[in-house]
Amino acid sequence: MQQAEFVKAVFEFVILLFSLSVHECAHAWMASRLGDQTARMVGRVSLNPAAHVDPVGTLLFPAMMIFGPFIGLSAFSGMLVGWAKPTPVNSRNFRRIVRDGNLVTLAGPASNLLLVLAALAILSGMTLVISNGHEIVVRSFVATIVPGTNYIPHPVVMLCTLAILINLSLCFFNLLPIPPLDGSRVVRNMLPYGAVQAYDRIPIWASYLFMIFIGRYFLTALLTPSITAILWTLIHV
Repeated sequence: MQQAEFVKAVFEFVILLFSLSVHECAHAWMASRLGDQTARMVGRVSLNPAAHVDPVGTLLFPAMMIFGPFIGLSAFSGMLVGWAKPTPVNSRNFRRIVRDGNLVTLAGPASNLLLVLAALAILSGMTLVISNGHEIVVRSFVATIVPGTNYIPHPVVMLCTLAILINLSLCFFNLLPIPPLDGSRVVRNMLPYGAVQAYDRIPIWASYLFMIFIGRYFLTALLTPSITAILWTLIHV
């Protein structure tokens, strides 16, 4: 089982790296479509993780959280957190600054939802085309989500299940209205001028505390019913 858990950890790390790259690429692609070529000129309209990697947020922190328990660093386990280099955007190049800025911001979380739908489509297809597909997919899905089960998940189902979990987490987490997350930019665009000044003065340490303590409960509140709904879909597909 230790070997299976390590394989799962490797899958988590690779999927997080790819998902963060898709997220930032979506920001850059949407900005380019709306007239701002800043990100395109620095090579950010790319799915190559090298274009988006932040050494600490994309590599160090996620590696400590995912692989820490294997070397006795259990204190780092828990909510998986990661970030990539921010996508450079010059809103002065947009025709409609607020609308286009919101579209660029929401493109990131939307790209994570598309990855969730793609993974769900693969799982649904597997239930129909492989022998005993329903049982394999459902049991593997549950074994991947619930630690400590004796059932060894099918590797493709494990990959898709982790993709669903990680991308839902990235989508929901980034929609929190806490600077510098994506949700904060949308909220900022809706605030009156005076409120924007106060919003911009929120210290970065306060933002990190909010993300750590509020983010965990927010994710749990949204992920639990979402995963339950996906499991119900797989059972009844």
